[in-house]
Amino acid sequence: MSRIFIDKQSPKAYHALVQTSEAVRATAADAGLERTVVELVNLRVSQLNGCAFCLDVHTKAALRAGEDTRRLGVLAAWRDTGLFTPLERAALALAEATTHPTDADAQEAAYAEAREVLTEDQISAVVWVAVAINAFNRVSILSKHPVR
Repeated sequence: MSRIFIDKQSPKAYHALVQTSEAVRATAADAGLERTVVELVNLRVSQLNGCAFCLDVHTKAALRAGEDTRRLGVLAAWRDTGLFTPLERAALALAEATTHPTDADAQEAAYAEAREVLTEDQISAVVWVAVAINAFNRVSILSKHPVR
């Protein structure tokens, strides 16, 4: 069965989501988060959700932002490497907790780690980045956007 591209079917709603994403990206920059951190969060959340379209888009964005292919290759197992900074690790844990909010223990642990490493503005920005990419993941997954 073919799917409706909901971004095309309801362009005003999609445009509002794009504007939200732009505001979130500006919030992250204002909080002092590098674009590579934002893209790592986008990629990790997209991995968790299984969104091939967003993985393709944000892998390219991460590379343009200067991210290393080696780190991108091991992102799914970031906890098992020493390749990520404490700030990046805190952001990734918080993004995972945002994506799976029903895991209360993981959420508390992620928040505690974030409090040690990130400012309150950065914590807020990371959560907003994860919220935004989760929304885009749903749009792409439910629309079955193809990776070309």
